[in-house]
Amino acid sequence: MNVFALENEKLAVQIADHGAELVSLYDKEAERELVWQADPAFWNRHAPVLFPNVGKYYTGAMLYKGEKYPMGQHGYARDAEFVRTEEGEASVTHVLVSDEESKKMYPFDFQLAITHELEGNSLTVKWSVKNTGKETMYFTIGGHPAFRVPVLPDTEFEDYFLKFDENVATLEYMLLDTATGTAISEKKWPMHIRNGLFRLRKDMFDKDALIFDGGQIQRAALALPDGTPYIELSGTDIPNFGIWSKPGAPYVCLEPWYGRCDNCGFEGEISEKPGVNALEPGNVFEKEYVITVK
Repeated sequence: MNVFALENEKLAVQIADHGAELVSLYDKEAERELVWQADPAFWNRHAPVLFPNVGKYYTGAMLYKGEKYPMGQHGYARDAEFVRTEEGEASVTHVLVSDEESKKMYPFDFQLAITHELEGNSLTVKWSVKNTGKETMYFTIGGHPAFRVPVLPDTEFEDYFLKFDENVATLEYMLLDTATGTAISEKKWPMHIRNGLFRLRKDMFDKDALIFDGGQIQRAALALPDGTPYIELSGTDIPNFGIWSKPGAPYVCLEPWYGRCDNCGFEGEISEKPGVNALEPGNVFEKEYVITVK
């Protein structure tokens, strides 16, 4: 696996060319790795990009102008070889361009650039999607970084917390229909937050990811048993947010999404999908999120 290293006095980071994926985030002061190291016994990924679809299509395919384009969960960019186009002491940019093979799954011309930028104790992940075709392009995009839990010796998963802003008292989430992997949008469940903290439970992901719509989460962290956050993910105008772990696995994913999986039962055209991004020819969609080591 070819990787590019970024390092400063606080952090050492590695980005793979495969999937333009963050594969290591080492906290030099605390002397600990924070990114999940892809043990295939649980999950063989670190922090994949989800593009051109977050989650699953209800029918297993995108419907565009009456034609079905089958594509698996989270799209194909995470499994593609990106080209490293810019390298610097503090940042690296990878680019993926559509081709004839990709258009069998996703019939749009595009360029996806992913930049990782290191500054101090923060790593910024920037996405730039350009529509290089002649038709309106429809897509969703998301991050899926997995962070180690636990990180301290002699501690357990359930000793740790999710940490939100202090003024957050209750969040509402949806669950997935386990048969189709799509959202049961008509049912909401409450997550009650106490002093900004929610204790992790081993059973909380028994039905897969928790999905938070409506821009409820713009900042989320993982906290040590004493409630002190050690890793935080933040952004702006994040419409959808996922929190997930494979039951029994020693990590938690904090996932900023711009669009998400289909609602259970949705069989319409991609242009009719709730929350889908529509990008006109020649236009560019730009978003970013920040991972901060606390």
